[in-house]
Amino acid sequence: MGLFSFIKNAGAKVFGIGKTDEEEAAEAAAERKAEIEAANKAAAANLSETIGDLGLEIDNLHISISGDVATITGKALNQATKEKIILVVGNTAGIASVDDQMDVENKEPEARFYTVEKGDYLSKIAKKMYGDAMKYPVIFEANKPMLKDPDKIYPGQVLRIPHIDE
Repeated sequence: MGLFSFIKNAGAKVFGIGKTDEEEAAEAAAERKAEIEAANKAAAANLSETIGDLGLEIDNLHISISGDVATITGKALNQATKEKIILVVGNTAGIASVDDQMDVENKEPEARFYTVEKGDYLSKIAKKMYGDAMKYPVIFEANKPMLKDPDKIYPGQVLRIPHIDE
């Protein structure tokens, strides 16, 4: 006689042993959903830690991620801190949009956001936004501590462009 081989998951389900294809698919989908939720929680925790490491202070910070959307809640000291937190989260791979649900303790005018294009550099952006290329340090300072070097920006990155009094 000898040993005969069979396909383990094929054939009749006898005596309730084994799962139907639909049950296996549902189980696999539930496992995948749990893995995604765990990965999103870990990513949110990493973003919260990064925000703290950058010295961006916010009370009751909570970040949740669903798909490619991050939702942020909490209370920032000022508008600049709020906007920097949005940029830290939004300039993260895998995040397509940020749902800002944060409050601000001290109201200030909102900055504009600018998406860096290929060939951009800060003085070119300053010329476009302020009419003066020499105002690039304003943009650099407004994006610290996320920017460490005014020459290191990349296409697709979003920057804060604060209002300045002329």
